[in-house]
Amino acid sequence: MKMRALAILLALIGSPSLVVVPTRIPDNVQARPEVKVIRVPGGGIQPQVALERDGAVHMVFLKGPDDASDIYYVRQGPRDSDFSMPIRVNSVPGSAMAVGSVRGAQIAVGRAGRVYVAWLGSNQATPRGPGNKTPMLYARMNDQGTAFEPQKNVMQFAAGLDGGGSVAADKFGHVYVVWHGNPKENGEANRQVWVARSSDDGKTFDREAPANKAPTGACGCCGLRAFSDDRGTLYILYRAALEQIHRDMYLLTSTDHGKSFTERLVSPWQLNACPMSTDYINQAGENGLIAWQTEEQVYFAKVTNANQELSPGIAPPNQGHYRKHPAVAGNTRGEVLLTWTEGTGWKRGGSIAWQVFDNTGKPTEVRGTAPDLPVWDVVAAYADPRGGFTVIY
Repeated sequence: MKMRALAILLALIGSPSLVVVPTRIPDNVQARPEVKVIRVPGGGIQPQVALERDGAVHMVFLKGPDDASDIYYVRQGPRDSDFSMPIRVNSVPGSAMAVGSVRGAQIAVGRAGRVYVAWLGSNQATPRGPGNKTPMLYARMNDQGTAFEPQKNVMQFAAGLDGGGSVAADKFGHVYVVWHGNPKENGEANRQVWVARSSDDGKTFDREAPANKAPTGACGCCGLRAFSDDRGTLYILYRAALEQIHRDMYLLTSTDHGKSFTERLVSPWQLNACPMSTDYINQAGENGLIAWQTEEQVYFAKVTNANQELSPGIAPPNQGHYRKHPAVAGNTRGEVLLTWTEGTGWKRGGSIAWQVFDNTGKPTEVRGTAPDLPVWDVVAAYADPRGGFTVIY
C-alpha cells in the first residue's frame, strides 16, 4: 500500500530531478587519498621519476631490445594533462640494458630544474669503462632544456659493474653518480659503493671515492639507490654481501656533500645467493622514505631529516606472491603509498600491487592491484601537491 501511494503521489507532482548533494567531510575525518594507476607512454618499461616542489614530474623509461635499449625522457608540469613528447637521453643508440630489472636508467633533478640521468652501459655502449669494461654512463640536460648532452662515462678506475648505478642531485649544484664495483675482481664480498662527485651542476666529476668504509661488500647484481634531499643530505641505500651470505640492507648518509658517510644497518637477511633486488628513496615533506625487499616481502621506513633517525620497517598486510621492486611516496598529510611487483622472475613478468598507510603507519582500506606487468619492468610512484598518489608501470 505504501508503494502504491508513493506511485500515485509521483504521478501527481511529476518525477523529481536527480540532485547530487555534496557530502561534507567532518573536520575530524580525513579524506582518503586518490590513487591513479597509469602505464608508461608508448609501452616503455622501468619508469623512474623525480619531482620538483611545484609538482612537475620528470620521468625516464626504457624501450627497445632488453640488452640494447634506449632511454627516453618526458615531463609533466603541474597544469599539464599529459606527459611531453619523449626525448631520447642516450646519444649512442642501444646503450642501455633492461635485463634483470636492476641495470636501467635512474633520474635526478638539481639546481634550476636541470635533469640528470645515469645508467649501466650495454655491450654496445660507448665510451667504454676502464680496460674496455662496462661503463657507468651519465648524461645531463642542456642549458636550453631541449635535449641531453652527449653521454659520457664517469668511471675512472672502480670497474666491475654488474648491478645498477644511481644518480642524485641537490639545489646547491652538487651531482653524484653512484655504483658498486670491484676493480680487483675478487668477489662480491669485496665490492664497495663508489661515488663520483660534481660541484658544478654535473659538468665535471672528481675521481670516484668509496662511500662505505666497513667491509660489508655489495650484492653483485642488486641495484642501489642514491637521493639528495632539500637540505643537501645525500642518502645511498644498498644491499651488502658480507661473507657472501649476509644480504643485509644498509643506508649511507652524508651531510658534507659526499665527502664522508655514516652507515647503519636497515634490515638483515641471510641468503647464499643474489636476490636481484631493487630499492627506493623518496622525500616526504621534510623527511625521507626508503623502501626495500627482505625475503619475499617489501618494507618501507621513515628517515627523520633533523636527526637521521630511522623508523622500524613497515610491511603491507597479508601475503603476496614474491613481492619485489618496491617504490614509495608520501603526501603532505603524512600518508604513505607503498607499491611493488608480484610474481616476477627471470624473463617473466607479473603484476603490481599497492597499499596506502595513514600518518601513523597503519594500513588503510586504500589498496589495489593491476595485471600485465611486462618482463623486466618495475613500478614507480609519486605524490601530487593535492595529496593524491600516482602509480606508474
